[in-house]
Order: sequence, then structure tokens, then C-alpha cells
Amino acid sequence: MTTLDTDMIQSYHAHVYYDAETKETAARLRAGVEARFEITMGRWHDRPIGPHPRGSYQIAFGTELFGELVPWLALNRDGLTVLVHPNTGQDLPDHAERALWLGEILELDLSVL
Repeated sequence: MTTLDTDMIQSYHAHVYYDAETKETAARLRAGVEARFEITMGRWHDRPIGPHPRGSYQIAFGTELFGELVPWLALNRDGLTVLVHPNTGQDLPDHAERALWLGEILELDLSVL
């Protein structure tokens, strides 16, 4: 097995999944993240987009926030599913092999990557 250096991680994305019934919960989580962290928040996607099988929004954040933001999401996701993955410039392995799941593990459409 080849060992990879964490220096290759440029940033992270967290994708928060929701549906019509959980959109209000997702909105509360989003507001909490925006109030506490210096991040870049993505748009609401009420339908599947890209590899994501449900409605979602993206939280883009720097490597320095991983140790604070990911545990906060784990404690405050209120039943929502969250995918966290590094951004190394290798989209397929970043989403398929290097991803962390908070909550339910969803099947991504990796054919689009």
C-alpha cells in the first residue's frame, strides 16, 4: 500500500443531505455552521446533482477547520446525513475511498466523476 501525504489535501467539502421533510432541519444546521465557522456555503440543491443522490448543499472549508467543524457537525447534524471528503484534485477517490460519513451511508453516482 502506498502511503499518501496529508499535504495533498487542499481543502474539504461537507455535503449535507436533505429532502422536503428535513429541509427545515438542514436550514437550522446551515445557520449554525454559518454563525460559528469561516466557511464558504454552497447553494441549495433540492434535487440530486452530480454524484449526490439527494438534495444537498455544500460546506467548503479549509484544512485548519477540520478538527473543529467535523466534530461539531457530528454532534449537531440532528439526524441529517453528511458526507465529508478531502479535495486533493482526485475527485473519484476523494468521494469514493477517502470520504467520511456522518449518519446513513448513501450510494453516490460515481460515474459523473
